[in-house]
Amino acid sequence: MRRVCACFLTSPAKTPPKHGTQRTAGNQKSESASNNSEVMANSSGSQGTNIIQNHNFSGGLHSWHPNCCESWVVSAESGDCYAMVTNRKECWQGLEQDITSRVTPGSTYSVSACVGVSGSLQGSADVLATLRLEHQDSAATYKRIGITSVSKERWDKVEGSFSLSSMPNRVVFYLEGPSSGIDLLIKSVVITCQSANGKERVDREHIAAGDENIILNPIFDDGLKNWAGRGCKIVLHDSMADGKIVPQSGKYFVSATERTQTWNGIQQEVTGRLQRKLAYEVTALVRIFGNNVSSTDVRITLWTQTPDLREQYIGVANVQATDKDWTQMQGKFLLNGSPSKVIIYIEGPPAGTDILVNSLTVKHAAKAAPSPPPVIQNPAFGVNIIGNSDLDNGTNEWFPLGNCTLSVRAGSPHILPSSARDSLGPHEPLSGSYILVTNRTQTWMGPAQMITDKLKLFLTYQVSAWVRIGSGASGPQNINVALGVDNQWVNGGQVEANDDRWHELSGSFRIEKQPSKVMVYIQGPAPGVDLMVAGVQIFPVDRQARFNHLKHLTDKLRKRDVVLKFSGADSSSLVGATVIVKQTQNSFPFGSCISRTNIDNEDFVDFFVKNFNWTVFGNELKWYWTEPQQGNFNYRDADEMLDLCKSHGIETRGHCIFWEVESTVQSWVRSLNNNDLMSAVQNRLNGLLSRYKGKFSHYDVNNEMLHGSFYQDRLGKDIRANMFKTANQLDPSATLFVNDYHVEDGCDTKSCPEGYIEHILGLQEQGAPVGGIGIQGHIDNPVGPIINSALDKLGILGLPIWFTELDVSSVNEYVRADDLEVMLREAFAHPAVDGIMLWGFWELFMSRDNAHLVNAEGDVNEAGKRYLALRKEWSSHAHGHVNEQGEYTFRGFHGTYDVLIVTSSKRTTKSIVVDKGESPLVVPISL
Repeated sequence: MRRVCACFLTSPAKTPPKHGTQRTAGNQKSESASNNSEVMANSSGSQGTNIIQNHNFSGGLHSWHPNCCESWVVSAESGDCYAMVTNRKECWQGLEQDITSRVTPGSTYSVSACVGVSGSLQGSADVLATLRLEHQDSAATYKRIGITSVSKERWDKVEGSFSLSSMPNRVVFYLEGPSSGIDLLIKSVVITCQSANGKERVDREHIAAGDENIILNPIFDDGLKNWAGRGCKIVLHDSMADGKIVPQSGKYFVSATERTQTWNGIQQEVTGRLQRKLAYEVTALVRIFGNNVSSTDVRITLWTQTPDLREQYIGVANVQATDKDWTQMQGKFLLNGSPSKVIIYIEGPPAGTDILVNSLTVKHAAKAAPSPPPVIQNPAFGVNIIGNSDLDNGTNEWFPLGNCTLSVRAGSPHILPSSARDSLGPHEPLSGSYILVTNRTQTWMGPAQMITDKLKLFLTYQVSAWVRIGSGASGPQNINVALGVDNQWVNGGQVEANDDRWHELSGSFRIEKQPSKVMVYIQGPAPGVDLMVAGVQIFPVDRQARFNHLKHLTDKLRKRDVVLKFSGADSSSLVGATVIVKQTQNSFPFGSCISRTNIDNEDFVDFFVKNFNWTVFGNELKWYWTEPQQGNFNYRDADEMLDLCKSHGIETRGHCIFWEVESTVQSWVRSLNNNDLMSAVQNRLNGLLSRYKGKFSHYDVNNEMLHGSFYQDRLGKDIRANMFKTANQLDPSATLFVNDYHVEDGCDTKSCPEGYIEHILGLQEQGAPVGGIGIQGHIDNPVGPIINSALDKLGILGLPIWFTELDVSSVNEYVRADDLEVMLREAFAHPAVDGIMLWGFWELFMSRDNAHLVNAEGDVNEAGKRYLALRKEWSSHAHGHVNEQGEYTFRGFHGTYDVLIVTSSKRTTKSIVVDKGESPLVVPISL
């Protein structure tokens, strides 16, 4: 079903028709055609911006002219438009646009147009993109840009590039080609300026933060001009609800009403007003109204479409809005590529609830000032801040939280828990006294102590205690050291107690904003279950001392003595010859998560290929991505990412075949009956592993089995092992991993190391070929000995351990860098760890805020600098001279090296590989 807009031109056409405006708009366009044309960043040779005006015909035929033929704009029910060029008598007749004022000599321009054909056509027809160059004193010349063959009932791209050595009087771009009588269809045209090396330029020096708002009519002073409803109606107001709702700023606001879907809302097309690789900051004032909803989620989303019709939805901001007052939303986004269409819209509330919008602003984001390193005076590393920890003074300094009862008893362990011993070193024995908590009527009741004045900001504190439960528990009990920080709960560590023995509890925390009140308390068991607590220790950790220890372990584990033994030349000329050894690649896997959109950003790709040798795809291999609807497959993204990795020699992990957490399973899979679900699982395994056989080195077979059980609940306890067995049969070359989170940090009883070990052993007993252990590593406030303790425990299984999704988060870049260094050093120094994968590194493309190493526009921050410094530290270089035995000896990290030998008569370069081994590696080098 198509509808024809009231926009018709017959050549020659000198002025575009005018359109009226309306105060209320639904899905139809409400603005004048001229307001739909792109706003140029620079009217002469705009860099990184589409220079074609009204590129997608949303403004009718404004800026376009049919060449000796007729044309009109057709709009589909979806709201997309395209131009139909008809009554064509010659193949050269088509649609053109004058681009003279928007091109400059010496620049290279990239062209991409989405085109189709219609009419009495057998087979296909050629469509050409052409330039007509008109000169003052000579005939016009023509430059072909690109050509493509198009069939009926499908869209194709015609692509190419051009540059001008000199400037003619007039430059006209046009599309032509099909035979007479064949209609030419044009959906969109994008022409962007590129630099000489083929990379699109972004002139950031001329784009100051705080530039003009790219949103047109942002506070609705011009009514609904430039705005449209997204699947609903929008209405302009100066007040609502009998004057109870008025604008917070300006004179008007808009309601998105008659909403029947959560994605319905208010939108504005911003195509051509955004530059790729620039960060934009978005702010909006919103509230909700109606349908008896007092509070709900409101979201700002960016929808993009590329010339090849690939779509992307970018979440920009979300907030819990209310019907009581205006709420400000804030967020940031960045475009990696050059989309042909961009729409920003506000959505989210349930159907029937109106979204009210007072203003929307999108501006180039100001660069945040680098955070200064925290200054911590007298950190008192290793000093316990808990008063009367040994209970020599009874319960002095402790108090009961709630109406429970505290008393002191004897009989607890006299030694510190193991992770505390590793941090503190030799320590006086504990007193053996413990607090007995009785008369507990709520889970949160237990012993408590105020520590407000004892804490220092930005210090990482380790938590350690012995805990035990009394008799009468009906099952395993969770025990937690918690902090109340200005009435906010902070997790200091947890452990599960399921018998009457003493259990070690370990954890950590950090405070980064000055609190007014901090209370520590121990809680968790069910009401009526007695709780016993002993030897509570909370102390700041000396990370630097730990790093010195880890450097020694790393040298022993990751390096090897190498003897270069030279031969094949006159011995007298070899003695004293200069030898220069440079490591070109560390063999240890350092990788990062990437996404499909990232690879459109050449700055991202440049950092990625230089600093990582492994990768994993964030979403593009997950089932909900590769088959979002049953039978509708998308392997294109993963294929393109694999091609990039292969071209740079980067190995890939496959994440993930299945995901056990029900909320991550797409709706069509959840709706299947058990027989059909089993078939779908088998089809998923066959389809994915047959397609990519031998291309992924690892697979996370069933993600997060400690935190979900969708497939096991539906298909029985054998399904998990069967997934491993089938995957191994389909691709025997891939190592099959389990993968889960909070294994290493002591803050989640579902995934403690002991539970993970039991889980893995259970799979192996069922015949599952588990080949590796994945620890995701989404961690806060890491403490080395706690990490190391978890690795030691898991290491007894003899399987390779990988950190598969590592990220750390802190607003302060220096603290973030410290956290990252803790994790990297602990992993690199442990013999059971075989690889480290970061879960991203680029701002705005990570799952956690304040976790990035590279800021949105490519500046490496302090955390990134620390990562690069560690990679440099773990790369070996040496130089010296050949000794009298014709040898040169050095000690280096495992990996690939170039060796340069300079004698009096020549220079020779050899490549060598230093692999793992206890004894010195002797490398014969013939000259």
